[in-house]
Amino acid sequence: MSPIPVFDVERWMDEYEKTLGVLNIAETCVASVSVHDLVSFCEDKTLSSPVDFPKKLTYGPIPGSQRLRERIAAVYNNNSTLATLGADDVLVTQGTIGANFLLLYTLVNPGDHIVCMYPTYQQLYDVTRSLGAEVSLWRLREDNAWVPDLKELEGLVKPNTKIRIFYAASCDIIVFCDEVYRPLFHDLFEPGSAIPPSIATMDYDNTIATGSMSKAFALAGIRVGWIASRNKKIIQTIASIRDYTTISVSQVDDQIASYALSKTVVEPLLRRNIKLANTNIALLEAFIENHKEVCSWVKPKAGTTAFVRIAIRGKPVDEVSFCQDVIAQTKVFFVPGSKCFGHGQDFAGYVRFGYVSDTDVLKRGLDALGVYIQKHLV
Repeated sequence: MSPIPVFDVERWMDEYEKTLGVLNIAETCVASVSVHDLVSFCEDKTLSSPVDFPKKLTYGPIPGSQRLRERIAAVYNNNSTLATLGADDVLVTQGTIGANFLLLYTLVNPGDHIVCMYPTYQQLYDVTRSLGAEVSLWRLREDNAWVPDLKELEGLVKPNTKIRIFYAASCDIIVFCDEVYRPLFHDLFEPGSAIPPSIATMDYDNTIATGSMSKAFALAGIRVGWIASRNKKIIQTIASIRDYTTISVSQVDDQIASYALSKTVVEPLLRRNIKLANTNIALLEAFIENHKEVCSWVKPKAGTTAFVRIAIRGKPVDEVSFCQDVIAQTKVFFVPGSKCFGHGQDFAGYVRFGYVSDTDVLKRGLDALGVYIQKHLV
């Protein structure tokens, strides 16, 4: 393995989110819930505590409990009219970041070629490069509404291409999608909404999805993620490598995740989270409209983050200095695009908002940022 570069977005988050009194509108998770909150969401009040307190805390099943893996599979199957997953198609991990690292370490070899959608989480391309693979970035562009250009993809594939990190399928290439925000589609509960299927349920065996309880399910603190694939060989190979890294996730975390994904809890939990996302994105949309002389974006339809371009008379700001000055003067905290998404001036002027924090935090953060913009940019 070659040295892995500094993980810029994680270093930035760690440096600034601890600032005293910070208004964090950079967080990518839905505003977190407590175990007490989960119990209050449960529609069956006869159910016992999420945690079996008398149970001995042994390592537990290495792949994750049967109950949890069945419930993770059900998350995919509930929104799919295609192939379905079972418990044996799921491997429980320490968060999506653990799932991604384990998957890449297992499947990527020196000399492989990987196509990776970009911008994306730095882990996906820099860990891959550190393993000796060549990475081609499939670049998304705002002037195309961040929609992938399939014709451009055709020109990126090589004879030694092994993995594509995005939605697509052809030949014998492995198709891997980090679906950490699934199923946080903003219209999930609207009548007639067309929710795209997971990569893991498409009619192609060499697909892999990763996910976790952190983003859409507002439970980052239990550090439960997973790998899902109907290709049993892939799951078995990854599981055998996993023996060298971790044995199992915490039994307490496994039980809380299982409870959160149970039929009587998961829908009320998701309804709360999607309502929060829709409430807050309306606030961000109004903010951008009120400051359209300097702000532009493509409004997201899912997830918790937005990429916003800040420019003065058409010239992008130095977003690193901008973010640092905003933090210093207002305590409002968000993420600069070019520094934290890998390639210098690729995203000059762009900042990433995390807008599904507590609504009051977002309101106060946007109000303070608005005052700053009027004073310094207009």
